[in-house]
Amino acid sequence: MELAEKDSLRRIRRKSQNPEGGSYCMCYAISTGPDPFGSYYRYEFARPLFPDYPRPAIWPDGYYVPTSTGDNIIQKHASVVEREEMLKGNPAKELSFIIDDVNFLNNADIDGYQLPPNGAANIMLATGGSQLNNIFTDDGIYAWKIKPDWTNPELSILEGPKKIEVTEYHYQGDGQLKKSVPQPGTDQKLDTQGDKIMSRVIYRRIGEQQSIVAVHSVKTSLGGGGIRWYEFRLDDHQDITLFQQGTFAPDSLYRWLPSPAMDRMGNIGIGYSISSQDLFPGQRFTGRLAGDALGTMTLKEAVLVDGEASQTNTLRWEDYTQTAMDPSDDLTIWYVGDYLKKGSSSYSTRIGAFRLQKKGAIENKAIF
Repeated sequence: MELAEKDSLRRIRRKSQNPEGGSYCMCYAISTGPDPFGSYYRYEFARPLFPDYPRPAIWPDGYYVPTSTGDNIIQKHASVVEREEMLKGNPAKELSFIIDDVNFLNNADIDGYQLPPNGAANIMLATGGSQLNNIFTDDGIYAWKIKPDWTNPELSILEGPKKIEVTEYHYQGDGQLKKSVPQPGTDQKLDTQGDKIMSRVIYRRIGEQQSIVAVHSVKTSLGGGGIRWYEFRLDDHQDITLFQQGTFAPDSLYRWLPSPAMDRMGNIGIGYSISSQDLFPGQRFTGRLAGDALGTMTLKEAVLVDGEASQTNTLRWEDYTQTAMDPSDDLTIWYVGDYLKKGSSSYSTRIGAFRLQKKGAIENKAIF
């Protein structure tokens, strides 16, 4: 494990600092106000390693963006930039821990208005196993605590991994970049990204309760693919333990690329892709209410969009979907995913919003 520190530039440059030396960059744009069409502070941080597959998360002390060196090397980067200074447009720092022999990392991302306790470390998660070593099964989720020290960067802390025992799982499709999910009318199968925890890892604080929700795609006994989901809890020392877990796989269809959210009541919603030999790839939701039996998704599966065609030009499907909480009520969950229209050879994107209802149903609020 190696700690690297870089100072930022106030303005993005079109070329990296040292292109001859193979330098790469991670760029950020921070809005100067609430108008998304307004001005932005822009930053560039040079990196010596290729920052592949970034997945941003917000925490009080930084913007966390874990990345990967590449698909053929087991090396990941736990990086964080100085959020407080970036919000002001001031010069800022980036800290990166280089970690070998781990799966894709994902940092906890805050949902809602209640913040973590002052000074709390961010929680970072990864699945077990190792696709490059042909290890597709594990019985743990692995957790780190990461805490930057912006005054004395050498005192920044990365603690872990801690293994959290869970029900054994097998990567859906044996991992990433594999032809796994069938579609109607074609031999082309789709990639599931089954080796990794998907975006986002949710942090939600409700009173003194601190929850973290995570999801990934797993092989199921019914022959298709399902959504493994977890709710973890943090104690007064910010130590993480498993509170509940489940696998949503009500039939033999393939469900994959999930993205979760937790609303202000503690209800959990998950959006995901779905397909089979007889069902074009589309997007659906499921969910549970906070008081439901542990380990179950109790709300009836709802359709965001039914696909109308198969994707035949590539196995890559989205790489991820995405949820986001609506700040106007902290109950409405926005979700975005892809599908193909009839006769099309390239994907379209569908954005929708839903709320989790007491009557055991999912209410579709808006679809675009």
